[in-house]
Amino acid sequence: QDQERRESELAELHSLEQKFLSAQQWKTDHRACAKWEHYLRCDGSPDPTVLQEINTFMSLWREDQNEDIQLVMQKGEQVLNLIEKLQFLLLDTPPNEITEKETVQYQESILELQNLLHQKYNGATEHLLKVTNMYEDSETGNMQAVIKDKNVTFCIWANLKKKVRFKNHMFCDAQHGFDLPKSLAVSSVAVRILHTHYDHVSPLWLQCQSVPKLEVSDSKDLIQHSKDSVEEPEEETKNAREEPAMLAAEEMCFDGRKSASSFKDNSNSVADVNETEEETEKKSEILDMLSKGIWLDPLMQEKTNEKEEVITDENVVDLQQFVPVGGVYHIDALKLPPQVKQIKDWSMVELLAVGLEAYPYPPEEAEDTTHPPIRITLRLSDSVMYFEDPVVARWDPAGQHWRTDGISNITYETQEKSVTFEMDAFYTVALLQAAHCNMPYRAWELRPTGVDEALLIVTTVFATVQIQIKDNQCRLSSVVVEEKDVLSHLTGKWTSPLDLRAVLKKAGVNIFPGEHSHKYVAVDKKAPLAEVKAYQEMALVTPAFAFAWSKWNLEAGQEQVVFKVSEHLKTDSVKDEDWSLYMFNGEKAQKLKITETSEAFSEELEDDSEFHSTLYHMLKDFASKEAIDKVGAASFLFSDAVYQLLLATRVLTYS
Repeated sequence: QDQERRESELAELHSLEQKFLSAQQWKTDHRACAKWEHYLRCDGSPDPTVLQEINTFMSLWREDQNEDIQLVMQKGEQVLNLIEKLQFLLLDTPPNEITEKETVQYQESILELQNLLHQKYNGATEHLLKVTNMYEDSETGNMQAVIKDKNVTFCIWANLKKKVRFKNHMFCDAQHGFDLPKSLAVSSVAVRILHTHYDHVSPLWLQCQSVPKLEVSDSKDLIQHSKDSVEEPEEETKNAREEPAMLAAEEMCFDGRKSASSFKDNSNSVADVNETEEETEKKSEILDMLSKGIWLDPLMQEKTNEKEEVITDENVVDLQQFVPVGGVYHIDALKLPPQVKQIKDWSMVELLAVGLEAYPYPPEEAEDTTHPPIRITLRLSDSVMYFEDPVVARWDPAGQHWRTDGISNITYETQEKSVTFEMDAFYTVALLQAAHCNMPYRAWELRPTGVDEALLIVTTVFATVQIQIKDNQCRLSSVVVEEKDVLSHLTGKWTSPLDLRAVLKKAGVNIFPGEHSHKYVAVDKKAPLAEVKAYQEMALVTPAFAFAWSKWNLEAGQEQVVFKVSEHLKTDSVKDEDWSLYMFNGEKAQKLKITETSEAFSEELEDDSEFHSTLYHMLKDFASKEAIDKVGAASFLFSDAVYQLLLATRVLTYS
């Protein structure tokens, strides 16, 4: 009887899981539609996925000799949008819809666009330094200018008078400043602090790092139909636990040393595996793989990723442990180019073919002698959160990594939101924060708030983050730190779960574990089958049920997860007495007799309850007809959005 019921329950669950398949198809159609709409607009903007168009766009801009800084910044915004589109496609497109050649092409286009943009910034800087008289400071006689928009801030100072008493300067509009050694204060030198509010310096894998997600393997042995799982449940459990280890780590994870092709997760798609099957059978197999969680668990990386780079130099920053927050500061000493001379009605300037030249400091001919350091003060951006004192690091172009040596006497002013430090040379610097300072989470809750609407609340040691979900989109509702709302400029904007993740990480609020997070956060490792299946079924029933963190999840062991559940058809908060505890291992669900306030953990079943193969049917035993109807009527896009957020935050492991 139990076997017969299991078969019927899995069949009913498969019909619900069609929503994930529908969402996948909708996304595919949406990408195709967006591409067609762009073609029809014919507005002159290139399609970044078409190599000919993007190459033409870059060639035309290279040939454009107009170096007006305002025009360069306007064009730069267009370039940044093109880069974002390509990064989004790399992350959002399933492996079966993107070829390895396309992946490499997108990556190369991103790098070329980034390089071209910085070249144009240098050209605009050189142009400004030729017309210093336009920005001459009346008090000092030196040139000083602050030009900024939402993406970049130029702070440029030129030493025209060469007086020692003017060796330090504070850019009032940006609150960045410097204090030069005397030798530079009497030289024909310019100082530029170029703050890009984005990071085009760190390795590309860091900028395009995906969240752990379901992956489809090309192994025939891993594809079984639901009837097989009924006949051999024990063997299925064993296989499902072994599957993640069987997937090749070098195909699935990012490595900064690899070529662009390392972004390709798996070259064999579902369609390749099932080319001879009927369409309905294809869908059945995809759903079966969804239900069995063929997924590379980040925790498995410890065993499978043998090629992982080990950092032995203590001065090199581990970018899996620390990440740049608040953009990048390019701090340069530059040689002053020949100045414009006014002769009657003519403006004359000597043109040099060398372009923008760096001013060497310390001087190359005197390497053995010590030289005074450069003192720098940077005002931290209000659009990001630093929960701890940031780590100041410099970029090493030779080693292609961030380093902490060469920077000393760091002072962090919390109230003024500024950091002061000394450098032995001019560097590109960034302020880094521990990537996992908000992990593990203290608690979490997911509850419905309306038709195809829900609220996800993640409470960390520093902040409480609330995310609203509606249909296929989500938005940041609030970030509360020490009872104060912060990051108000980010709240209320509807976007995709993928975009929201990028925005929050850029703002320093990282609640999204990566592939290697298990090495830096003390977590109770959960079996991939239990964790992923739980997220899927939670997403399917969220329209009528609320879920929340339980302290017993830590006590339940690796093979099963425990969480609080309550039927919730209202929009207000869930009362404490309405919660019940459920345990799930991916194949068996049960309602527990214990409560959150019990003295010890017990797997004893609630009175008048029994086991079920799925969480959905377990909840169905105690649910009202209205709740079940609401689950069935929910939008497939909403269920998919909830699932994507649960998988991105991994609340069942990182709480």
